[in-house]
Amino acid sequence: MFDVIVAGGGPTGLMLASELRLHGVHALVLEKESEPTEFVRALGLHVRSIEVMDQRGLLGRFLAHGQQYPVGGFFAGIDKPSPDRLDTAHPYVLGIPQTITDRLLAERATELGAEIRRGCELVGLSQDDHGVTVELADGTQLRSRYLVGCDGGRSTVRKLLGVGFPGEPTRVETLLGEMEVTAPPEKLAAVVAEVRKTHKRFGIAPLGEGVYRVVVPAEGMAEDRTVPPTIEEFRQQLRVFAGTDFGVHSPRWLSRFGDATRQAERYRVDRVLLAGDAAHIHPPVGGRGLNLGIQDAFNLGWKLAAEINGWAPEGLLDSYHTERHPVAADVLENTRAQMQLLSPEPGPQAVRRLVSELMDFENVNRYLIERITAIGVSYDFGAGHELLGRRMRDIGLKRGHLYELLHDGRGLLLDRTGRLSVTGWADRIDHVVDGSDELDVPAVLLRPDGHVAWAGEDQADLLSQLPRWFGAAAS
Repeated sequence: MFDVIVAGGGPTGLMLASELRLHGVHALVLEKESEPTEFVRALGLHVRSIEVMDQRGLLGRFLAHGQQYPVGGFFAGIDKPSPDRLDTAHPYVLGIPQTITDRLLAERATELGAEIRRGCELVGLSQDDHGVTVELADGTQLRSRYLVGCDGGRSTVRKLLGVGFPGEPTRVETLLGEMEVTAPPEKLAAVVAEVRKTHKRFGIAPLGEGVYRVVVPAEGMAEDRTVPPTIEEFRQQLRVFAGTDFGVHSPRWLSRFGDATRQAERYRVDRVLLAGDAAHIHPPVGGRGLNLGIQDAFNLGWKLAAEINGWAPEGLLDSYHTERHPVAADVLENTRAQMQLLSPEPGPQAVRRLVSELMDFENVNRYLIERITAIGVSYDFGAGHELLGRRMRDIGLKRGHLYELLHDGRGLLLDRTGRLSVTGWADRIDHVVDGSDELDVPAVLLRPDGHVAWAGEDQADLLSQLPRWFGAAAS
């Protein structure tokens, strides 16, 4: 019997498996595809996901394979400079293909002892008071204490649970693929620049070795959107928008995506939970999807592990839905707005020009960037210090950096006073007495995901908050 079965071996599922293994949880990842996909669906990591990797000591691996870019220009493709002094030690976007992200996260999960089984498609599930029974396509049955559906927008787990997925269906379809072109680079760049003056969903970008990533609006809605488009469909649509097909040929892969916006009504049904695209889908504008899923897993992992290891306080696992559902709802609203601003129609274009003018104000630009990069996310922990519920950026300490203290996924009491104590919770919380000019409070208590659970200097007040997030003290 497994502790947790994770359905889906994409970034969300792999991140979750790693987080569970940090706490000794026996995790099995089931991925229906027999081989890793060659599709580069996502192109990079936003600031908060970069911080997540840094908090777990993984950032060096990702930096070795990625390229750093300024964080400006992500809201509806409106090109503005990065705001000054973002609240992060990582004020950049990391360009890295999802195929590499998947590989690095799979390597991490395997190193920590997670089991990954490919070619295993989940087709049935049932649950009782003690666990979940999973049925695979080959008839195999597996048993676990919990199941997490990280199996994408068409999630089988969500459908089997009967969880509602309300929202808006696809109205606009786009073709996406990687292929070679015969047109000279200079001509291609000039034509693309001209087309993008009026059609923001159009783009052709070089990937190296003569291969280009092509994005072009589709003619209409495909009858079966699971069927990949043909190279001839690309040629036809390129001619419609650009007047030429650029001589596209030799496709690596071709796909289509829509602008559907939907969110699961519940992220938890007893012993089964949903994360990533299984819990929410939205247009890819702004590059939020992969990042949102990784951050779901980062929020859920330690809570589910606490439940399995027996120290979770009442309501901790339910706080996954309470905290992450509003975050995804905000992302859906944000991407809806961006899609409107990408429309070539006169009305949306007038609004786009107005928004562009407003973004010249530093505070407006900063506000939008913080939402897209997720460093502005703050969970509602109730009344208290202004840091409460926010994640802390990496700060310099006398003995190094804050994020170096979070690699093991434990709670952390960072104490400048030396007078506080977490006696009774030492198996869950590290107590570090250190100071920093960047920390203007006497002490902070961080959850394993780096969000501030308490700030102050009063021991009695600290003791009142420890059980809320870390359960009862060990006897």
